[in-house]
Amino acid sequence: MDKPLVFTPDEIARFRAELAARRAPGAYEPGRWSVSPLNRRTDVVGSLPTSVRLRDATLRSVETLPGVVASTPAKEEFLRRLVGAGVAEVVTAGLGGRDVTALKSEVELVKGANPGCRVVCPLMRSPDDIDRAATAGYDAVQVWVQGFGETSVIYQAPVYAQAWRGEEWRTDATPRERAAVLSRAARLVSYARERGLDVVVPLLMVSYATEESHQETVTVLAAAGATELTLFDGPGAMSPEAYGHLVRRTRAFAPEVEVGLHPHNTFGLAVGCAVAAVRAGASAVELSVNGYCGGPGNADLAATALAFEALYGVRTGIKTERLTELARTAEALTGCHPAWNHPVTGTHAFCWGGMDLITQETEVDPLLHNCLEPALVGNERTVPFTPDSGPYTLADKLTEAGARATRATVDDVLARAKELMAEEGRLLTDEELVALAREPR
Repeated sequence: MDKPLVFTPDEIARFRAELAARRAPGAYEPGRWSVSPLNRRTDVVGSLPTSVRLRDATLRSVETLPGVVASTPAKEEFLRRLVGAGVAEVVTAGLGGRDVTALKSEVELVKGANPGCRVVCPLMRSPDDIDRAATAGYDAVQVWVQGFGETSVIYQAPVYAQAWRGEEWRTDATPRERAAVLSRAARLVSYARERGLDVVVPLLMVSYATEESHQETVTVLAAAGATELTLFDGPGAMSPEAYGHLVRRTRAFAPEVEVGLHPHNTFGLAVGCAVAAVRAGASAVELSVNGYCGGPGNADLAATALAFEALYGVRTGIKTERLTELARTAEALTGCHPAWNHPVTGTHAFCWGGMDLITQETEVDPLLHNCLEPALVGNERTVPFTPDSGPYTLADKLTEAGARATRATVDDVLARAKELMAEEGRLLTDEELVALAREPR
């Protein structure tokens, strides 16, 4: 139906001219996003690099999700879609008792989808682990380094196995002093470098690092040949400002070594920590699809990528239009479903309700309440019919459904629909609205 005009063409033209005057190139890209021009001013947000590497650790993180047992075919399908989405690096699930054939197959899958994607094998605990990773063709390995001295024994799996068997674990083979913890890690780093592998070194529990312990750790591991020192904050206890500070110190002590971070989302600040760390000089952010990991989870791939791309103009290499499909594939893999309004990829991330003043604004400009175009990330704009909806929203719904309606029909259906929703305490589907239009009172 032809809806009664609210605004004249001249008024709409003036609205659009006013919007254009308040936008700036880069911060506004038609069909993609419209964000505050302040985000692109270095005097406001500081200086950021032109690009950043996003390293996805979903497959390793899935291992820590409670109740998730994913099949090999499902993991492989997810991995194909992940690499196809343009991530620069992938951390796999690790050795996990798999033979070299299985490990090689995983590396070949990644390289077949994108030869330039770097494949990283986590959790190297011995020279034998490093040999297996090198034989399988991984580009890099992770040698995890606990942040404590004696307290580090809490996180050594062999200690529990030995104690259970009644064996004595308190021997020279179990490092208990900080110097011994670092020495053991440094030997593994050096050995991996000898095998021709890049070595990404997660510095765990960095929220407990003191100025002195951090300097010692960075100095020892950089000297051993680490190619990246990654600041891991498992508890999620680091603020964006604290992350920025620690990145700057790490770069000061090891200027030739790259710095990365692995933030957790305890306070909903994981993406903010990523931005602050990159502004301070970090070059890589480790994250996961849908933020999957144990506890409060990691920084979300989609939200992080769009924050860098749209807010700050920092390139990530991500094919953003594939992000929602990737998120749904990850949901199928894990059975864990993010919130309906999960940033960027949530089922209702682009839903602002059904009021006429919201639903009709898109005819003036689609990037007002939605600062991102849903299609940019492979998502959809959804418009529910609610008790706050008016005749314009209802007319649009009936027209989209192919139902012929007059202004009188819309008024009648609107009244009956609101009565029915109030009686039944629920929203009506589009099909029910059409049925009401075809069944006059």
